[in-house]
Amino acid sequence: MTIDVRPLTPGTATGAPLRLDESLSFWGGFDATTGAIIDVHHPQRGETLTGRVLLMPAGRGSSSGSALLAEALRLGTAPAAIVLGRVDEIIALGAVVGEELYGVGCPVVSVEGELPSVGGFSAAVVRSDPDAGRGELELREG
Repeated sequence: MTIDVRPLTPGTATGAPLRLDESLSFWGGFDATTGAIIDVHHPQRGETLTGRVLLMPAGRGSSSGSALLAEALRLGTAPAAIVLGRVDEIIALGAVVGEELYGVGCPVVSVEGELPSVGGFSAAVVRSDPDAGRGELELREG
């Protein structure tokens, strides 16, 4: 299944999909050293985001979240790509900073609405080209 998405930051990435039930704040809700969700109130606390294609409604909370995402990119614990239900400039900024400072990319895209279900899909590919105005999320079975 392939879905057209709005590209926010450039790149291509593949990983196992993880759809969060609720938004996540990278500042205080995510441990950049381990790649795990640490927010005690988040329903998916303990899930590891490292190398996954993360689908979530939006970011939540502090503008410092961009620094945490950039740090996770530096440490190699960040998601491979991020798919948002609505545009979040703070998350996009973190991906841009990670690319600029550390040379590590994380494509960020938005579906502008309801996130797709990832049940039954073992892999997700995000392709994002903001300059061309094209992006897609491909969910693969198997």
